Amino acid sequence: MIISTYLGNSGRKYERTRHNIAWMMLERLSFYSRLNWISKFKGDYARAAEPESIHLKPATLMNNSGESLAAALNFFKLSHQQLIVVHDDLELPFGTIQLKKGGGAGGHNGLRSIIKLTGGADFYRFRMGISRPPANREVSSWVLSRFSPDEEAHLDDFCREAAEIFESALSGGLKPGNKTQILNF
Repeated sequence: MIISTYLGNSGRKYERTRHNIAWMMLERLSFYSRLNWISKFKGDYARAAEPESIHLKPATLMNNSGESLAAALNFFKLSHQQLIVVHDDLELPFGTIQLKKGGGAGGHNGLRSIIKLTGGADFYRFRMGISRPPANREVSSWVLSRFSPDEEAHLDDFCREAAEIFESALSGGLKPGNKTQILNF
């Protein structure tokens, strides 16, 4: 059994922002419309039969994602080896994904919360590139901003193709590897 957690922020003002790219990808999973979401663990979760998995969407703010995830892991008696966190990543160019196992928080407060509250960092990460902010831009305002018009034009394709790759990783076993550039523009 795998538990997939999609990091983002609740509320209309955060829709289609860089920090919510994981939620945008979640909605493009081929089985998304068949998921029956239940409110629990300070968020919403759903079970999928194929592939057998649990999907969690924390309703806490991004920086407190660990609260939701720790409760779900405890309830389902799952370990870090059964966890994959889907999140935005500044270190990857927009249009790039990477499946990675382990590592630090890398400045990502959602990951920091998960590491702190679940007691470990040895979980899988499905990193979705949102690029670094320009030199004159604060990171916090960058991740909470909408995508540029050029990025917005390619955002749906990025999320759709990332969802296909994510499903393949879930179905075929998780295999961390190289970065994958989905979009070239």
